[in-house]
Amino acid sequence: MDLNIYFDHGITSQIGLFWQQVRAPLLVPFLKIMVILCLAMSLMLFVEKVYMGIVIVFIKILRQKPEKKYKWEPIKDDLELANSSYPMVLIQIPMYNEREVYQLSIGAACNLSWPADRILIQVLDDSTDPITKGMVEQECKRWASKGVNIKYEIRDNRKGYKAGALKEGMKHNYVKMCDFVAIFDADFQPEFHFLLRTVPFLVHNPEIGLVQARWKFVNSDECLLTRMQEMSLDYHFKVEQEVGSSNHAFFGFNGTAGVWRISALNEAGGWKDRTTVEDMDLAVRAGLKGWKFVYVGDLKVKNELPSTFKAYRYQQHRWSCGPANLFKKMVGEIASNKKVSIWKKFYLIYSFFFVRKIIAHIVTFIFYCVIMPTTVLIPEVQVPIWGAVYIPSTITLLNAVGTPRSFYLLIFWILFENVMSLHRTRATFIGLFEVGRVNEWVVTEKLGDGIKAKTSTKASKKSRFRIGEWYNKVHFVEIFVGLYLMLCGWYDYSFGKNRFYIYLFLQGIAFLVAGFGYIGVFVPNS
Repeated sequence: MDLNIYFDHGITSQIGLFWQQVRAPLLVPFLKIMVILCLAMSLMLFVEKVYMGIVIVFIKILRQKPEKKYKWEPIKDDLELANSSYPMVLIQIPMYNEREVYQLSIGAACNLSWPADRILIQVLDDSTDPITKGMVEQECKRWASKGVNIKYEIRDNRKGYKAGALKEGMKHNYVKMCDFVAIFDADFQPEFHFLLRTVPFLVHNPEIGLVQARWKFVNSDECLLTRMQEMSLDYHFKVEQEVGSSNHAFFGFNGTAGVWRISALNEAGGWKDRTTVEDMDLAVRAGLKGWKFVYVGDLKVKNELPSTFKAYRYQQHRWSCGPANLFKKMVGEIASNKKVSIWKKFYLIYSFFFVRKIIAHIVTFIFYCVIMPTTVLIPEVQVPIWGAVYIPSTITLLNAVGTPRSFYLLIFWILFENVMSLHRTRATFIGLFEVGRVNEWVVTEKLGDGIKAKTSTKASKKSRFRIGEWYNKVHFVEIFVGLYLMLCGWYDYSFGKNRFYIYLFLQGIAFLVAGFGYIGVFVPNS
């Protein structure tokens, strides 16, 4: 017994000695440098958020609607020209095994208010499931029998994924007669007046290459996961897109619910599959050619948010990895461009890409989930209160104004965004260094009304707030980070003086909840 006590004491002493020897010469200087870097990044993000907040206030006060900035008037019927006064519009609907939602987008597109002989609907079906493929083809035949000009197109492979399908769709001879192309993902349902609201901008303003509408989420109340997504995306659509359109006539195309001038699309080089954000890639290239973009914030297109944690993780990987990878590929091209102003190049490189797509992800995870908790264990390094409290609080409040109805969920949203910053940061580095899953494309799972009806009959409402299948619900990285935060919280509670433990315990619990999969809805296997 004495020998065991001596042995345990010796091991503990050695660990303590090693910790003291490493902490002073190595960890303390490194941590101080990281704190300075993170504070600098926080200030950059803070300035960006305040700038956009000020701009959006002026936009609202001055009521700067795009109809006032650009020429807009409805396309009028001409008795002599008949329907030829309306431009020919192509509607593209890319699909991949969209059994639950394919009827929604096809039906909505076929019901758009536009002369029947001046619209062409193209369903680009990359489905690998033969049953789904047959169902989509049959739906197209059904609408064709009603006199709708609809084409069902398939290809032999999925090269380029969505970008490849859209690119292939533009190669058909009948597309040459079209002036504009509207794109809707499989779960998007445009209102009947969508073209009547958007196309006039393109007809009357030859410098405009893209008109983008806002997304409206039909399942935002599905669960806490969808409520959190709504808060993040509302800020993007109500602030970021509005500011980009108003101040720079540029924003990132959202890949759907938008109308392109086909000549602008072709001049930019068409669709490319070099990143997982083919829509943003096209937008940046078109912007560098001098084309202007218009965002119509009061025109909403219904769509579905991913309501399972698995689907949301895949989506966020693509949305974080792709922009970082595109930034790496295009930063030199943007800097050397001769067609756009220095101010616009600065906006693209610094604001649009560097701060929003890279800094925002990295600082959220590294600073608030790694560096700040570690300073609890190393009290020689301290984070000033303005960096630990005031700046993140201001940034959070500025983000929350986009969804006032969810303001009471603010604490949950902060904790959830910090959890997701782990995946976004990892995906950002994968994109910057082009390693691992840099070109991974997983179609975001849509549940539609059908599967939700089945779910409600097979599981109680309470069980829908459990997460996914058991075999895929445990995420070890989140669990590890959660345990580390709990350890730091316990240490701060026992020995610290700054009361970080309140935040650390809450954030640790959030990571553990995500790690064990208790986010989203429960989807039965059958």
